[in-house]
Amino acid sequence: MIRSFLTVSTGTLASRLLGFARDSMIAALLGAGPVADAFLVAFQLVNVVRRLLTEGAVNAALVPAWLRVREAEGAVKAAAFAGRVLGTVSAALVVVTALIGLLMPFVIGALAPGFAGQPTLQLAVDNARLMLPYLAFAGPVTVMMALLNAQARFALTAFSPLLFNIALIAVMIALIVWRQDAAFAALVIAATVGMAGLLQLSILVLRRGGSIATPLRVSFDAEMRGFLGQAIPGMIASASPQLLVIAGAVIASSSPSAVSWLYFANRLVELPLGLVGVAIGTVLVPELTRALRGDDPTAVAHAESRGLELAVGLALPATLGLIVLGEPIAQLLFQHGAFTASDTAATAQALTWLALGLPAHVLVKAQSPAFFARHDTRAPLWATLKGFAVAIIAALVLGRVFGAGGIAAGIALGAWSNALSLIRRGAASFGFSIDAAARRRLPRMVVAALAMGALLWLMARLLPAPGADAHGLAHAMLLMVLISAAIAVYGLFLGLSGAIRWDDAVNAVRRTKPADLRG
Repeated sequence: MIRSFLTVSTGTLASRLLGFARDSMIAALLGAGPVADAFLVAFQLVNVVRRLLTEGAVNAALVPAWLRVREAEGAVKAAAFAGRVLGTVSAALVVVTALIGLLMPFVIGALAPGFAGQPTLQLAVDNARLMLPYLAFAGPVTVMMALLNAQARFALTAFSPLLFNIALIAVMIALIVWRQDAAFAALVIAATVGMAGLLQLSILVLRRGGSIATPLRVSFDAEMRGFLGQAIPGMIASASPQLLVIAGAVIASSSPSAVSWLYFANRLVELPLGLVGVAIGTVLVPELTRALRGDDPTAVAHAESRGLELAVGLALPATLGLIVLGEPIAQLLFQHGAFTASDTAATAQALTWLALGLPAHVLVKAQSPAFFARHDTRAPLWATLKGFAVAIIAALVLGRVFGAGGIAAGIALGAWSNALSLIRRGAASFGFSIDAAARRRLPRMVVAALAMGALLWLMARLLPAPGADAHGLAHAMLLMVLISAAIAVYGLFLGLSGAIRWDDAVNAVRRTKPADLRG
C-alpha cells in the first residue's frame, strides 16, 4: 500500500505544484477585486465538481461494486457493468450540465448572494457558463479513473490531472505576454477550463481504449439505481473540504475581495490535503475492500492503521508549517501584478485559521474509507452535511466580527465537526482497528511534529521583514532552506523517537509488486 500511496502522492504533488503556478498567474492577471471574485466563485463551482468526481471520490461506490461483480461473475460481466456505469454517468452529467447552464444566474445567486444587484453577478455567470463543458467531460473521466484504481493501476490516474493545469498555464502565459485586461483574461481562462477536461479524457481513452468498459449503455435498472444510491452520497462526503470552502464563499461574497483571499489561502491548504487525502482515498478503499471481502481482521487493522499513521504523520507538520510560514509563502506565490501587499496580509490571516482545520480534513479522508469499504456512504454524507451547517453558522457569526479571518475560522470549525461526527459514528458502528504498532507510533509522531514546529518558528525569525522584493530569488531560496530544514528535522525526530525505522520504510515500498502498479 505504501508504494501505491507514493505513486498517487507523486502525481498529486506534481499537479498541486502546477496548480500553484496556475494560481500565481491568476493572481497576477486578476488581482483580488470584483473580476477575481467573480471568476473564483465560478471556478469554485466547477472545481468542487471536478474534485468530487475525479480525485478518488467515486471510488467510494464504484471500486467495491466493480470488485464484487468481477469476483462473483467474471471479467466480462465486470466490463459490462462498467460500460453501463460509464454510459449512464456520462449521459446524466450532460443533462445536468445543460440544466445548470440554463439556471446559472440562480446558481451563482445561491453561491454568492452578496453579488446580487452588482455587475460582479453577470461576470460570474458568464465565466461559469464558459467553464461548464468540463463537467460533461468529467463524467467518463471519473469512471475510467476509478476503474483503473480498482485494478491497482494508479500511475495513469495520478498523472492525467496534470493536463488540466498545463492547459491553463499555457493560455495564461499568452495572456500575460499580450497584457490583456482582467475581464477579458478571465473569460479566456474560463473557456480554457471548459475544454481542459477533453485533454484528460483523450489521454485515458488513447492509453486504455474501450475494453475497460464495454459495451457502453445507458441504464437505470435496479442495479444501476443501487449503485447511484451508493455513489452520490459517497461523492458528496468525499468533497467535504471543497464544500466547506463553498460555505465560506457564500458568506464572504458580501465582502469585497474576501472570496479571493479565502480562495488563495485554501489553495495552500490543499497541497498537503491533496497529497495525503487523495492518496489515502484512492489507495485505501481498494485495500480495505479486499481485506473485508476476505474476512481478514489483521489486513483490515493493517490498512486502517497505516492510513491513520500517514494522515497524522503528514498533516500535523504541514499544519504547523503553514501557520509559521503562511505569510512569506503567500508573498512568494501571489504578490505579483494586481495582487497587493494588503491582499497578501489578508490571505495569510485566513490561511492561519484554515490550516487549523487541515488535521480534521485529513482525519475525514483517513476514516471515510472504513465506511465506504463497508458500503456505508450515508454516515459520511450526514457528517459532511452537519459540518457544512456548522461552517455556515460559524462563518456568519465570526465573519461579522473578524472579517475574512473569522470566515476561515468557521470553515475550520466545520471541518472538526465533520471529523468528530465520523469518529463517533465509526466507533459506535464497527470500531476502528488500530494495531499495536500504530498505538506506539502515533504519540511519537505528534511529539516530533510539535518539536519541528517549535524549531521552525525559531528559524523563521531569520526571515527578513517583508519588502518590495518579497517575491525575489533570495526570498524564495531562504524559504526553501527553511522548509527543507524543517523536513529534515522532522525526519530526524521521527527516527530518534522510534516512530519510524528507515529500513522498514524502504522495505514497505519494495514489498509492493510492480504488476500492481501498471499504468
